[in-house]
Amino acid sequence: QVQLVESGGGSVQAGGSQRLSCAASDRTFSRYYMGWFRQAPGKEREFVAAINWSGSSTYYADSVKGRFTISRDNAKNTAYLQMSSLKPEDTAVYYCAVDVSRILRTDWSEYDYWGQGTQVTVSS
Repeated sequence: QVQLVESGGGSVQAGGSQRLSCAASDRTFSRYYMGWFRQAPGKEREFVAAINWSGSSTYYADSVKGRFTISRDNAKNTAYLQMSSLKPEDTAVYYCAVDVSRILRTDWSEYDYWGQGTQVTVSS
């Protein structure tokens, strides 16, 4: 079982940047696809970005394309979400997740292991 711990959340002004990290407990992390999701109050959890096991393939939600970058460092068992040009509508709890299927997927229910989440608040 893979344990995930997110960090890097906090408050930022609109237009600012923030980097989230997701540290995995197990070296098997390097075999798995990773995803970032977010959930705002009163809304459903939504897909943000995903990355394959090697980092050679990524996929983004239209709402963050061009502003967010997902990456990973398998030597450190860590994935990242670099967020730029942040907007108030990006305010949410952000979660990282692992998908052991080795398929790039956007449906949160398909992911197997989850972190506890980290709050990102963007003020206007």
